Amino acid sequence: MHILFACPHHDPAAWVPLLEAAMPGCRISVWNPDGPPSGAEAALVWRPPAALFKHETNLKTLFNLGAGVDALLKMPEIPPQVRIVRLEDAGMSVQMAEYALYALLRVARDFEAFDHSQARQHWDNREGSRQADWPVGVLGLGQVGARVAQTLAEFGYPVAGWSRSPREIPGVESFAGEAALPAFLARTRFLVNVLPLTPDTVGILNRETLSQLLPHAHLVNVGRGEHLVEDDLVQMLEEGEIDGATLDVFHTEPLPKDHPFWRDARVHVTPHIAARTLRDESIRQIAGKVAQLERGEAITGVVDRSRGY
Repeated sequence: MHILFACPHHDPAAWVPLLEAAMPGCRISVWNPDGPPSGAEAALVWRPPAALFKHETNLKTLFNLGAGVDALLKMPEIPPQVRIVRLEDAGMSVQMAEYALYALLRVARDFEAFDHSQARQHWDNREGSRQADWPVGVLGLGQVGARVAQTLAEFGYPVAGWSRSPREIPGVESFAGEAALPAFLARTRFLVNVLPLTPDTVGILNRETLSQLLPHAHLVNVGRGEHLVEDDLVQMLEEGEIDGATLDVFHTEPLPKDHPFWRDARVHVTPHIAARTLRDESIRQIAGKVAQLERGEAITGVVDRSRGY
C-alpha cells in the first residue's frame, strides 16, 4: 500500500522513518502540493488543506491522527466514498483521565486555595470536603469518556455518565438518551465533557444545561471549544450561577489575549494539551489497521459520517 503523510502541523522527519519501520511492506511518501499526484491509496492526515483532496484523487482511506474527526467532516472536498479512520485511544484516554483527575482534585481538595495561602505565608488548615460532596458527571462514554469515568470512580467519587445509548461501566451510573439528560445534570456537581463534536452536540454546554447542575458546580471541557457557549459561561460566572471551570479547548485557538477567560481567576485555562497524540502509539495502531486492510479484514475506528464519529 502507498501511504501519503499529509500533516502540515507535524514534522515528516520525525514520523516517516518510524512509519517505514512499522510498515516495511508499504511505500511512505510526503505530500508535495507542487508536485504531480502521488497516486497513494491512503493518507495520514491532521487538519489537512482542502487542496490535498483535489490533488490526490486516488485516496481511498484517511487515517486521522486524532480521535476527533469534526474538522474532516466539515470538508466537502473529501469524497463520500473515502473511508475516514480515527485513532482509538492510542494513549489518549489515560492522558484525558489524568487531566480530569487533576482538575477534580484541584477544586475538591482545595489545592488552588492552598497555593494562594502559601503565597501569603498563611497556614490554612481548613476542613476538607468529602468525596460525596463532589458527584461527578461525564458527558460522553466512548472509549475515552469511559476511561475518564472509571478512573474517577476508582478514586471513590460518585460518578455517572451520559451517552446516546446505555453503557455498562463498573462503578459508574449510566444515563442514556436526551430524556435522561436533565436527571444526569441534576445529580452532578463536577461536569466533564468528552463528547464528540456533532451537529447535535454543538453548544450543548449552555446556560440551560449548566443551570441544571448542583449548586457550586465546576465545568471541565476537554471535548471541543464549540461544545461551550462561551458567553453563557462568562455571564454565569459573573452572576455566581457556577463556581468555576477548567477549559482546555476553545472556539478560537490560541485563545485571544483579550478573552475574559484569561482574566477570571475562577477559570483555569490550558492550551489544548489534555491529551496529546502519542507518536509511537499512533503509528502502532495505524500499522495494525493497514495490515488488516491488506489482508482484506474489517477494521474498527471507521467513522460513521451520519453520526459524526
